[in-house]
Amino acid sequence: MDSSVNVQLSRGRADDREDELSELDWYHYDLSRHAAEAILLSNGKDGSYLLRKSHDGPMFYALSVRGKDSVKHFQIEWTEGSIKFGFNEFHSLSDFVNHFANQPLIGSETGTLLILKKPYPRKVEEPSIYESVRVHTAMQTGRTESDLVSEAPSLGTKEGYLIKQGGRVKSWKTRWFILHRNELKYFKDKMSTEPIKTLDLTECTGVQFDYSQERINCFCLVFPERTYYMCTKTGVEADEWIKLIRWKLSQLKKAAKS
Repeated sequence: MDSSVNVQLSRGRADDREDELSELDWYHYDLSRHAAEAILLSNGKDGSYLLRKSHDGPMFYALSVRGKDSVKHFQIEWTEGSIKFGFNEFHSLSDFVNHFANQPLIGSETGTLLILKKPYPRKVEEPSIYESVRVHTAMQTGRTESDLVSEAPSLGTKEGYLIKQGGRVKSWKTRWFILHRNELKYFKDKMSTEPIKTLDLTECTGVQFDYSQERINCFCLVFPERTYYMCTKTGVEADEWIKLIRWKLSQLKKAAKS
């Protein structure tokens, strides 16, 4: 058999593996080592893990696992007949997945043991209104593959310029706003690194269109100590901010009741 045929067979087997893995929602394809660390440290929990491709070759993959304050990476080899992970060997992808559904322990090079608790998904579907929202979620682990279901609400992010009314002096100035997790921060401009102020949405009691300021496309955020007035260039943009903030407030209420 010539080398070209060998290459074609190898590519075919790699494509078959990718097709199988694409059904696994915690497989992150070409996610880099550094990106995996950033995601797990910022949005994961102790025991969160994900699977991604390794740069060691087409048969190798990497399992990235978050500990308390760091991320460890473990190599997985998928040969034609089995999937090898540490001292374990699995004959199918379903066997491999079921292994992770039973919260196994793995040891790192430092001798510490990590418990695999929560597969971290590559994507979470979000309502169509949030076209510019980036989402992540944590997962919980059950005893079988079918029990690997969502646990935490997704986290939406939005940013852009808004025209904001001042507090003491009721003038209007353009500010750069960033909505992330449960915080709405505003900056002097997009290049500023330190926010002028951070609004904690857990203290917000409501958000709605406002017509009291004699300005179009204006909405307000109501807090116990102050009401903040902001305007956008278009009504569609104002509607997006309102719906996303309102959705976040509803998630906070659900979390408070649970």
